[in-house]
Amino acid sequence: MLTRVPTPLRGLVVRHRELVKFAFVGASTFAIDTALFYLLKWTVLEPKPVTAKVVAVLVATVVSYVLNREWAFRTRGGRRRHHEAGLYFLVSGTAVALYAAPLWISRYVLHLQTPHTTPLVEELADFTAGQVLGVLLGMAFRWWAFRRWVFPTREQESTEERSNVEPFPVERAAGERDGDQNGAPHEPDEERGVSRPAAG
Repeated sequence: MLTRVPTPLRGLVVRHRELVKFAFVGASTFAIDTALFYLLKWTVLEPKPVTAKVVAVLVATVVSYVLNREWAFRTRGGRRRHHEAGLYFLVSGTAVALYAAPLWISRYVLHLQTPHTTPLVEELADFTAGQVLGVLLGMAFRWWAFRRWVFPTREQESTEERSNVEPFPVERAAGERDGDQNGAPHEPDEERGVSRPAAG
């Protein structure tokens, strides 16, 4: 794939390969999201565009998870599968609200819909709010959250595990630290290479 990238851009692509892959996955799921959104909006969910948008995003999210896990973030340490999937869909569920918010504002706050405006303006507003502003907001949030929580590096995961474990210092009697259980200090036994309690 890199052989098709112009030589001056190859170094940039290699340095930011995760972002490039994430963007490619995003473009693919954007196409799925857009096609399904308009299919539902013009058919069975014609009077409910926000519901159509949510359904389209959920389907695109499932596809996005598979592509991100198996390709975009494949080189990261990640987490256990069930933990990773749970966090992924939690983050994506939050992103659904960001995806749908501009469309909701366009429809129900600004009233950019018929009969308040023309059908052409309604379609342009729906596309701008749902497929441009919503997608940009959702993708920016997902990019940050996926790298931070869902697909962390092994170093990040190890740091989180260490931070969740409280230290339990082992308290020892003063005599156990440097001597025997009775508190007597040890003297080195040079012949046997071991220590023994001091006499007297």
